[in-house]
Amino acid sequence: MPRPEPDEIIPASGTPVRREWGPLILAGFAFLVSLLLTYGAWSSARRDAAADLAAQFDYRARDMVTTTVRRMAVYEQVLRGTRGFMRGSIDVDRRDFADYFQTQNLQEHFPGIEALGIASIIPAGRLAAHEAALRAQGFSSYAVHPRPTGDFATSITHIEPFTGRNLRAFGFDMYSEPVRRAAMEAARDNGAAALSGKVVLVQEGRDAQPGFLMYVPVYRRGAPTGSVQQRRAALVGWVYAPFRMADLMRGLGGTHAADLQVTIYDGGRPLPEALLFRSQDAVAWRQPLFRQSLPARISGRPWLIEIASSPSLEARLDTRRPQVIGVTGIGLGFLLSLVVWLLASERGRAVQLARAMTLELRQSYERIDAERVRMDLILQTTYDAFIAIDSAGRVTDWNPRAVQQFGWTREEALGREIGELLVPPEQRVAREHGFAQFAALDGGARVPDAAGRGFPASVHYGEPAEVMARHRDGHLVPVEIVVAALPAEVGHGASAFLRDIAPRREAEARERLRQQRLDEARTALARSQKLEAVGKLTGGVAHDFNNILHIISANVQLLLKSASQVEGNTKIEKRLHSILDAVERGSKLSSQLLAFARRQPLHPSLVNVGQLLERMDSLLHRAAGESVEIALSGAGGLWTTLVDPNQLENVILNLVINARDAMAGKGKVAITLENLRVDSALAAADPELAPGDYVRIAVADTGEGMPPDVMERAFEPFFTTKPEGKGTGLGLSMAHGFVRQSGGHIRIASSVGQGTTISIYLPRADAQADADLPPQAPPASAAH
Repeated sequence: MPRPEPDEIIPASGTPVRREWGPLILAGFAFLVSLLLTYGAWSSARRDAAADLAAQFDYRARDMVTTTVRRMAVYEQVLRGTRGFMRGSIDVDRRDFADYFQTQNLQEHFPGIEALGIASIIPAGRLAAHEAALRAQGFSSYAVHPRPTGDFATSITHIEPFTGRNLRAFGFDMYSEPVRRAAMEAARDNGAAALSGKVVLVQEGRDAQPGFLMYVPVYRRGAPTGSVQQRRAALVGWVYAPFRMADLMRGLGGTHAADLQVTIYDGGRPLPEALLFRSQDAVAWRQPLFRQSLPARISGRPWLIEIASSPSLEARLDTRRPQVIGVTGIGLGFLLSLVVWLLASERGRAVQLARAMTLELRQSYERIDAERVRMDLILQTTYDAFIAIDSAGRVTDWNPRAVQQFGWTREEALGREIGELLVPPEQRVAREHGFAQFAALDGGARVPDAAGRGFPASVHYGEPAEVMARHRDGHLVPVEIVVAALPAEVGHGASAFLRDIAPRREAEARERLRQQRLDEARTALARSQKLEAVGKLTGGVAHDFNNILHIISANVQLLLKSASQVEGNTKIEKRLHSILDAVERGSKLSSQLLAFARRQPLHPSLVNVGQLLERMDSLLHRAAGESVEIALSGAGGLWTTLVDPNQLENVILNLVINARDAMAGKGKVAITLENLRVDSALAAADPELAPGDYVRIAVADTGEGMPPDVMERAFEPFFTTKPEGKGTGLGLSMAHGFVRQSGGHIRIASSVGQGTTISIYLPRADAQADADLPPQAPPASAAH
């Protein structure tokens, strides 16, 4: 008997030979594994395609509800505008009402409104007179219908357009019908718009469709409406609008209207008798891929809006990619099983194939790890804070930027609830309520709003919003947040990017402040240029006028000298003296104009303003009168200034007299003296005030103050608010010219009813004032 080779296996007697089945079993196993993997990839692709389509459906469904609610809010505003047009009375001229309706162009701008009408209240005792009055206006067949049986009736007395099927509603008593009456009573008692339940409009003919009405109460003008009883007593009627549901919903979906099948029920339950609207292409037996039931509240009336996906939307489900994955996977699985069967026939080739597959798998894992590391690196180095939370609301990721922005370390934040870390205390109750609703959802339910995840209610998924987040130390940080939902096995998690916008807000505030200061500088420059131009003109006129006065004065004096030598010329001398007095007054006026124009001759000397005011004390009290209190403060330790003392006395005396006149001779005048150092920051707020040291003289009164338009013109020559003959209008003009000629500044601060403060800024002089400065004679001045 021959000896077998060492590698040869001799089957025992009666044992079936299985050696040829090994490669086939291995190939079949490989094919089965590839099918399982292909099925997983195919299922994932289908889920992704369905999720994308579900997101589109969810957005369009919510947009449909929002558009419907907004459209009804617009109609409510139309009714409120009509109530304002009526001004508390139902006795509106029909032509005026028709013109108002045509002007509004409601049927073009607000499609869906069937008509615009007025329902009047008619006491039972005045019903016959009311019908007779309407018939006398040309409506011979007018009658209130159905005939009323109570204490009063209502009638549609005005309706536009007054054509077609709207004529059927003329004279209809809507209060006689229970559904309409309930809405009318709700509007009457609440003082707000009210929506009726489902009705069939009285205008309907053969093509009747469900409808409803919106009412806004009209109260008697001037009547109190604080309580329900007062509102019932003041009611004179309603402004209302009927709607046909199919006409209203036509075109609401926009270009994507065919993607949704909409069903609307009156009330909160989907009852057949409450059906208001159903899309024409909606059929009861079809099961859509997506469906949502969304509540809406319109003018106090609840609606239930059921929205389902249409075949046209479902046809856009991406099935090509899953099919490609399935076919490709099956083909690759077959090829793989063929390769396995071929390689399994030879041990060496099988080992080599296994090693190659192991290497490819290792490389795949390495690529996945590298991608994970890359994503982690991006999140760790991004400028925004990144936070991820699980379906339980606990933090699962917290990048370094979040540590810098909110103060919590990664170790402290992980595992804690997001509301506990970032949500301000006053918002946590609402967050917990939202989270309780969110936690009840399973993985297949619709994604809730971001407020349910612990974020503020103003945050919506995928949309940036600005909110306030809480820092670890308790202060609030303004952030811009974008939230995305993360599906989980149970419920949903969320990821959020938060950007600190405090620097941006500070930059915006600085820019607004810069623009404000720039505008103020432009205004001040324009005012200064205006006064400068007026000053140049005034100075030239005053100079020429003064020359003429000198000529007149010299000639009059010569005439006086000649007249004095002749007896019996008393009348002539008297007239010549009158001319000299007029010349003197004109000379003073010319001096004041030259002072405003900064061309008057000045004799500056070192002056201590406090000492100067002490010498003027008695003069100021005499000028102000006994009923005016003068308070002087801050006179000690003042810097000296280089000014003309006589002119300064004249300016201060003018300001006190102006204050006395502003207070009608009774009040308090406060004169404040202080040393003021103007730095660059303070000078930036007032472009005309240069940095440096100043002596500030502030004269404040308790008078009636100045409005802004008077303040704007206060320094103009001959401008005055006093009665004619009470002032020349040159006091403040002279003060402005003198102060600017002396190198200083003058400012007015005033509010109506709060008094006026005039501040003079005189530059500081280096030397000390002469303590023995001789007293100055009281200057003659005229307050403006």
